This record gives sequence, C-alpha cells and structure tokens, in this order.
Amino acid sequence: MIDLHSHSSFSDGSESPERVVELAAAAGCTAVALTDHDTTEGLPRATVRAAELGIAIVPGCEVSCAFSPGAMHVLSYFVSGEPSPFQDELVRLRADRESRNERMAARLAEIGMPITYEEVVEEAGGVGVGRPHFASVLVRKGVVGSIQEAFDAYLAKGTPGYVSKARIEVERVVDLVTRSGGVTVLAHPLSLDLDEEALTRELARLAEIGLTGMECYYGRYDPATRAQLVALAGSLGLVATGGSDFHGTYKPDLSMGTGTGDLEVPSTVVEELAARRPDTPT
Repeated sequence: MIDLHSHSSFSDGSESPERVVELAAAAGCTAVALTDHDTTEGLPRATVRAAELGIAIVPGCEVSCAFSPGAMHVLSYFVSGEPSPFQDELVRLRADRESRNERMAARLAEIGMPITYEEVVEEAGGVGVGRPHFASVLVRKGVVGSIQEAFDAYLAKGTPGYVSKARIEVERVVDLVTRSGGVTVLAHPLSLDLDEEALTRELARLAEIGLTGMECYYGRYDPATRAQLVALAGSLGLVATGGSDFHGTYKPDLSMGTGTGDLEVPSTVVEELAARRPDTPT
C-alpha cells in the first residue's frame, strides 16, 4: 500500500512533514508522496524521517490550473528541490499566494471578521499560509463552528471572503514538469465537474499533451467510482494512481494511507510512474 497525495504544514496541512511520514508508516505504507501546494520545501525533512523509518519518499507537488466549470489540480512527481524550470514557476506561484492571502485577510476584515493576516501566519507556523489556516482562526474565535462551515460561509469560491489565486494553464504545467524530469497526474478528476462524456474528452486531450496519469484511487471516492476511473485511465493509456489527500485536522475524515477507511493504492503505481519519466530532462 502507498499514498501519493498528502499535505503538510508547509502548505495547508496541520502536521509536520515528519509526522506525515510517521502516519504513513503506521498505516502500513511502503511509499509516500508529500504533495504540498506550490512548494517542495517540506521534502528534505520528510526524506530524513522516511529514511529513519524505512519508507520510500516520492517527491511531489500540487498546483492549481486554469479550468472551468470545475477545479483542475495537477500533481507532479519526481521533481526535486534542485533548480529546474518547474521550481522557477513555483517561486512565482508562492509569491502570488502570499499576495492573495494578504488580500483575503483585508477582505475578511472589511466585512467585519475579527481576523488579521498576522494571526493567520501564526496559525500556519510562519510557512505555507492557506485557506484552512484562515478557517482555523475563525473557528478558534467562535465565528463558525467548523472548518467546513468557514469555507461554506466565507472562504469558498463565491463567498464574501474569497479571493482567487493565480492558476496556470495545464499545458504549461505538463511542459515544465516534463522538462524538469518529472511526470504529471490529474488529481481527484471529478472536481472538474464534467459529465462522463466530457470528462473522457478532456482526459483524452490531457493524455495527448503529455499527462502521465489520473488519480483514480482517491481518498473520498467509493469503490465503484474508483473502478470506473481505473478502467477509463486504462483506455486512455494513463497510469491509475491514488492517494488520501491527507490534510490532518483540516480534513479530519481523511487518514494517511486509507482515506475514509477503505482506500488501498497498489504499490506498483510508483514503478509505473517512474517508467514514464523523461529520459533527458532539460
């Protein structure tokens, strides 16, 4: 069993990179990917702890792409923290994320929320500020009763406190990751909000531009949905991958390795992805 989708306190997870690895090992995973949003800065710490526990680390990252009607997130694998075309893009995305967070704090204050940007940064531990940290502050101050309520009322798209962030074209992500020696996977494909026919067309287009895989074994998908997605991935020549999308207390229903309880991603997926890596990254 493996888990190729997890988040630490370096983006919008509640646990340290070390703790993410510890939880993966405790769940019986033989490999884990740390896929923080727009950053690989937690990987060195995760790698050290993984070596101590005898579990393999797959370098990863998650980025948001421009898409409508739903949301498109792409996971990269095997791109290290060394200088590369993809790392250059991540620097730009992190700068935009910081600006967006400051604007979101200002907007929430404007509508009467008792929150400051400094409080949110403190909640995040000084790194990787994201909307879950805003939500946590709002819960702590009694404005809302839960993280989900904070999103539904103030932080999700279409709510008073929402501020959009930079999203890049998926073609650019695939190109940058490929030139950096990695592979790309579409995360939680149902978030594209497409019907079956439209999803198939979009996946065929993504496969044609070089996408490597699709996250079929997703933490919140039921067994029937996973099976349908695995079959679809196979028909398009995509690697069927998977992971829990662990965020710690910010998504309390998702556990490392097992998602909502019955997730089991085949360990062979890592080898399948590695076999698709470009021979000569630039």
